[in-house]
Amino acid sequence: MSHFIKISQFAGKTFAIWVILFAVLGFAFPTSFTWISPYITILLGVIMFGMGLTLTADDFRELLRNPLHVLIGVFVQYTVMPLIAFGLAYGLGLPSEIAVGVILVGCCPGGTASNVMTFLAKGNTALSVAITTVSTLLAPFLTPFLILFFAKEWLPVSPGSLFVSILQAVLIPIIAGLIVRFFFKKQVEKTVQILPLVSVIGIVAIVSAVVGGNRENIIQSGLMIFAVVILHNGLGLFLGFVLAKCFKMDYASQKAVAIEVGMQNSGLGAALATAHFSPLSAVPSAVFSVWHNLSGSWLATYWSKKIKKQENDEHSPVPQIMDKKL
Repeated sequence: MSHFIKISQFAGKTFAIWVILFAVLGFAFPTSFTWISPYITILLGVIMFGMGLTLTADDFRELLRNPLHVLIGVFVQYTVMPLIAFGLAYGLGLPSEIAVGVILVGCCPGGTASNVMTFLAKGNTALSVAITTVSTLLAPFLTPFLILFFAKEWLPVSPGSLFVSILQAVLIPIIAGLIVRFFFKKQVEKTVQILPLVSVIGIVAIVSAVVGGNRENIIQSGLMIFAVVILHNGLGLFLGFVLAKCFKMDYASQKAVAIEVGMQNSGLGAALATAHFSPLSAVPSAVFSVWHNLSGSWLATYWSKKIKKQENDEHSPVPQIMDKKL
């Protein structure tokens, strides 16, 4: 078991590298990964089940301890990213399938990778986990409505079908995970440390399948999609930070909200696009999955180094100026 734990920890720390590697492999050898496509929803369900296994009472106490900050984070999550997505799709005149794909990403809840990035950035990790948990639990109700509201002018949207899909792939697995943890707490605690490995395998499988299945589309529209994803993610991170500051949150919480808003559950976006729209609509989610792990890692590293520098400056000896007599 100790070997699996070490491998899991390594996989979690190098998550972004594995996503990029398998995205490249999916592009280079598409037939090796396209067989995964029918199982994308199942893979997402496994990841969400793992999330349910890791949730504890402490994760929900933050909601009771600081409900306003959690609600602000969730509100910003479900307003800023959909609005940015709609603005980019409409303003840039994106093709229908790509526009819907971008909006899909924007309407999804925060991803679990945001919790890791917030921790690395020395942000308010408890707040990050609480926002991710609440936004994910609300996803079956809010995500279909937002997709209908923002994407209906491009393609037909069935909010009922989207609700059922999110219920099956997100809410039910999380609740199942919570139930298993409640009845088998000791057994779960022994194995929970290998869950990062399961999540990494699930996400890279989804990304490689989407990339492999859309190789030709990526060749034709990849640069445009990549540019839109960078703008979407960058504006989300920036506006999340600014709005948290406007609400007078502390610095650690500002970082948590920024990362929560900027990093989406792109696996859910890919699953919904594949099931309800078209393979091309899943490409923005796949590209987002690659990019937001990179940008999140860079931002977390920057904030972490900034904190260390401040701590070093505070503990450095004050230079004494000696008067010299002429």
